[in-house]
Amino acid sequence: MSSIYDQDLPRTEANFAALTPLTFIERTAEVYPKRLAIMHGDLRQTWAETYRRCRQLASALQRCGLGKNDTVAVMLPNTPPMVEAHFGVPMAGAVLNTLNTRLDAEAVAFMLDHGEAKAVIVDPEFAGVMKKAIALRKTQSPLLVIDAEDALWTGGSERIGSLTYEALLASGDPAFHWSPPGDEWDAIALNYTSGTTGNPKGVVYHHRGAAMNAISNILEWDMPKHAVYLWTLPMFHCNGWCFPWTIAARAGVNVCLRRVEAQAIFDAMRQHGVTHYCGAPIVHGLLVNAPAELKVGIAAGVKAMVAGAAPPASMIEGMEQMGFDLTHVYGLTEVYGPATVCAQHADWNDLDIGERARLNARQGVRYHLQRDVRVLDPHTLQPVPQDGETMGEIMFKGNIAMKGYLKNPKATQEAFAGGWFHSGDLAVQYPDGYFKIKDRSKDIIISGGENISSIEVEDALYRHPAVLAAAVVAKPDARWGETPCAFVELKAGAQVSADEIVAHCKQHLAGFKVPRAVVFGELPKTSTGKIQKFELRQQAGSAAAIDV
Repeated sequence: MSSIYDQDLPRTEANFAALTPLTFIERTAEVYPKRLAIMHGDLRQTWAETYRRCRQLASALQRCGLGKNDTVAVMLPNTPPMVEAHFGVPMAGAVLNTLNTRLDAEAVAFMLDHGEAKAVIVDPEFAGVMKKAIALRKTQSPLLVIDAEDALWTGGSERIGSLTYEALLASGDPAFHWSPPGDEWDAIALNYTSGTTGNPKGVVYHHRGAAMNAISNILEWDMPKHAVYLWTLPMFHCNGWCFPWTIAARAGVNVCLRRVEAQAIFDAMRQHGVTHYCGAPIVHGLLVNAPAELKVGIAAGVKAMVAGAAPPASMIEGMEQMGFDLTHVYGLTEVYGPATVCAQHADWNDLDIGERARLNARQGVRYHLQRDVRVLDPHTLQPVPQDGETMGEIMFKGNIAMKGYLKNPKATQEAFAGGWFHSGDLAVQYPDGYFKIKDRSKDIIISGGENISSIEVEDALYRHPAVLAAAVVAKPDARWGETPCAFVELKAGAQVSADEIVAHCKQHLAGFKVPRAVVFGELPKTSTGKIQKFELRQQAGSAAAIDV
């Protein structure tokens, strides 16, 4: 029986439109056509020009036979074509697959096959690996290969495509009339997980989720119009946490950056008046630990967003000394990047650095437009007590969650069991509702029947002034089953012994949690700065892990 609120009240194009982040650039180009949109080397491109080029890209792709739900892959660093692809590809109705530029040819070939890519845009830096990947594909379906060009790339190039990116755009209509998705549930992007325990899973994003997360980024950061955003975060990672769409909504400036280096970052901040940037802890640590002369002339007030691991006290203190405002967020590929934030309170400013670090280390509360985030018992799906001690699994519910895993119904069903997205991250929840990760379910160390949080041990290691990066994994032990093994990367010029590291940990941890082995050296990291623990687990059982 219909309600009085449904009778003669039809849903039409006049009163309902599917949510999509593509409308952000359309509005910005209309309202702020002459505002700067992209900076890259000598390039200065306005929003009107960028919107025109995105429509040309969409038109050209359609003229090449690509359309609804066709996959267009890109192998690009943070350059203008990457920004444009986030709009032009879905404007054609296609799905954007941003490939990790650090992957080997075998992994890329798998993704091209699995995602059934119909076209790929390739930066000259990655022409070699892409050429190998194309040759390794198991499918023989046609693949349109487009060579992107970049004046800032000086390493030489090999043409592997049938046309260049600029030639492709020239074939498109700059007045192309694109149509918004008929359904906001339509796919907008395909992102692959790291695949550390097998083939990577293809995470499918929808237009609604992309729009919701892009707007939430604005709200969580109080981002003003015309923000100047530096691309230190790879756009291939969760579509740059949806910030290509966020910056368009705010009519901001995309400051492109091919390589993440301290000198280049500080130079860009000085030259362009950068106001915002994002990155993994290693990026922020790179800036904090950079020589003082590189920081000269950096204006206070730069807003930084960190995710991947909780910021240690040394990082928070270092950022404060530079005058940077650090926001801690948390999420996964499956939730479009960050979907929670450690929202700060004014009274935290009166606390000492140790207490501020403890509070800021929490993963926080849900993003504005995420429906819910809870720490639940993984078996009963009931909330754990908010006592800061009882461990459960972080689970998400709402618009900022993937459609599912491409061609993997079993994994999708498991991920959404019980009406929640299961993150696999173990955490506790505090009386104020904020939660803190204690470990990944696979990273818990069980020693003599006692659970040891690798993150808790890592927090203790980061308190040592000589430690730049640290990771703790389980080391097989004949007596205890497993014991903590610490992998430590020292700051430049620092010297410390394994015994000194252990002695330091004993000051902060219960005896059974103290590492029984310490390994020094550079830690293996992913292209987004995350430490690759699966590699360290393999090393932990070897002779390289010296017991102390």
